[in-house]
Amino acid sequence: MDIKVRNFYYLIAGVLAILFAVTHAWNGQSAVLPTLHLSAIAMDTRIVFIYVWHIITAENLVFGIVLIFMSLQIKRSKTQPAAWTIVSLLIVRFMVILGITAFHDVSALMDTLVDSIAIVIYVAIIILGIRMKKKEIGGPSPSVK
Repeated sequence: MDIKVRNFYYLIAGVLAILFAVTHAWNGQSAVLPTLHLSAIAMDTRIVFIYVWHIITAENLVFGIVLIFMSLQIKRSKTQPAAWTIVSLLIVRFMVILGITAFHDVSALMDTLVDSIAIVIYVAIIILGIRMKKKEIGGPSPSVK
């Protein structure tokens, strides 16, 4: 079985997505979710927050796995629609983060700086993978005299 990476941009984006999933889960379990149990938030609201947090973690993990598999595909036409779908979802996620933060507390936008930079870099890497030129295999054949 000959496994060869055809698109290193997708591979890098996939590894980043898995890293984001791990750090998101870790941050949730260690810092964010425990504070919910100490607050006076109703149990049903806590449950919604917890499953939304884990949905984002799972989404990042799935994106990572898909992007890694896409990095191995020979035919770009098979990967581009999935890549554009992932990019679209990430851009919508980014707009939701910024929009809700700005709506509720404009001064808190600086708190989203690290996440914003990560999402922009992540999207840029995927777009570089989408725009990657296909390499010519073999090149021109030498003329025989």
